[in-house]
Amino acid sequence: MIVVGLVGKMAAGKSTVARMFAALGAHVLDADALAHEVLDEARIREAIEVRFGTDVCGADGRVDRRRLATLVFSDSAAAREALEDLEAIVHPRVRERMQAALVDQRRAEEAGGAPRVVVLDVPLLVQAGWADACDRIVVVECDEAVRQRRLVDRGIDPAQRAARDRAWIRGGDPLLAAPEKTVVVDASRDEAYTSSQVGRIWSELRR
Repeated sequence: MIVVGLVGKMAAGKSTVARMFAALGAHVLDADALAHEVLDEARIREAIEVRFGTDVCGADGRVDRRRLATLVFSDSAAAREALEDLEAIVHPRVRERMQAALVDQRRAEEAGGAPRVVVLDVPLLVQAGWADACDRIVVVECDEAVRQRRLVDRGIDPAQRAARDRAWIRGGDPLLAAPEKTVVVDASRDEAYTSSQVGRIWSELRR
């Protein structure tokens, strides 16, 4: 089994690249999707309510991610502390789920299935300590002006943009974490341009 780490700043094009790998036959483990599922677990929700108050939950009792984001993604010391506390609550459970999924994929391959490529779509993969588990790391980059336009189109306010970028660089440059197994995909232009790069990486992985 080949494990590929996929990283990139918000709006760089990481989800597009993950989708392209999936279309080629990779099994993608999406950390953000797992985190959303974890927020619905009773003990995680309770821990979040204890730390952030019941106001972070909507009328349906589920954690309101937008409300939570306003508390942890802003330019203040309190927000930075809140983000660290949130990560301490959520990340260990996401890691458990991801590790279990990797075990399942490995067992399926060992049981006689075709060789597998598993993509770990983890925005803060290096910071979370997943780099060593990866055979390859794909860093999705994007022209900064293009990325900022995408963020504006998504309705992300400037304070949240800055906070998310700070979280990205907190663990250092992913290109320096494991340069011998790192490759860059430029997702600044159209999908055909990005797809050609993903296709080359896929061909290399399958060899």
